[in-house]
Amino acid sequence: MLETRDHGVKVLRPDFDPAGFLSRVRGAAARVLLLDYDGTLAPFRVDPMEARPYEGVRERLDRIRQGATRLVLVSGRPAREVRGLLGLDPVPEVWGTHGWERALPGREPSRVDLPEATRRGLDEAARAESAGKGPGRLERKPAALALHVRGLDADTAERTLSGARSAWEPLATRHGLELREFDGGLELRVPGRDKGEAVRTVLSEARGSSPAGDVAAAYLGDDETDEDAFRAMRGRGAAILVRTRLRETDADAWIRPPAELLRFLDDWIEESTS
Repeated sequence: MLETRDHGVKVLRPDFDPAGFLSRVRGAAARVLLLDYDGTLAPFRVDPMEARPYEGVRERLDRIRQGATRLVLVSGRPAREVRGLLGLDPVPEVWGTHGWERALPGREPSRVDLPEATRRGLDEAARAESAGKGPGRLERKPAALALHVRGLDADTAERTLSGARSAWEPLATRHGLELREFDGGLELRVPGRDKGEAVRTVLSEARGSSPAGDVAAAYLGDDETDEDAFRAMRGRGAAILVRTRLRETDADAWIRPPAELLRFLDDWIEESTS
């Protein structure tokens, strides 16, 4: 993995040029900035409802959208949670539950209608004793069931996740669901949509409304679930990993929060308002 630093980012792919990308932001007819929430804009917390944005993030995002940038949040959380925690007024566009929900500015999140088989599978998984009654926190989402183990000691967390995998794997097979790990837990999800699909939809709309499809775009995320979005960005814009420690990734570059994140946002503001 290539690791050279340029414009405050660590370049991971030899074909990615940070200076050239910033020039695209400056000169493009349209701009789109897509952002994950937890671990990207906000630090992780044991209680997810205490995960507020890093200091300075809200003010920068507000300035970014004032500079003719389409701002889009793409999260594994339900869309209403993201809106409430982000605290921007008016609220930006939010895709929640890994793309199953879409909440356009000023509108309620779209309704999630699941096939009966997958809904029954999630219900059954929530009742599974080994997954639902352990020391972790079980969260029901519109199209997923998540087991959170953040805050547990390593041995307890691993035992809890192992119990959930054993309980959920046969249910996933039987009901057409998928198991995905995330930073701090395990999720049983309805397949068919992910963060990559949200990226492709937003960028297709942006290109369709921009002269000659001239769009500068970036996606910032931290988690394994953001890899779907990173792959969707290939050939469409910049994919930026936001983490304190580097891991294997399909992203183009890596930045560390909060300082390098804030610098990236400042660079976007400068290039989009100059």
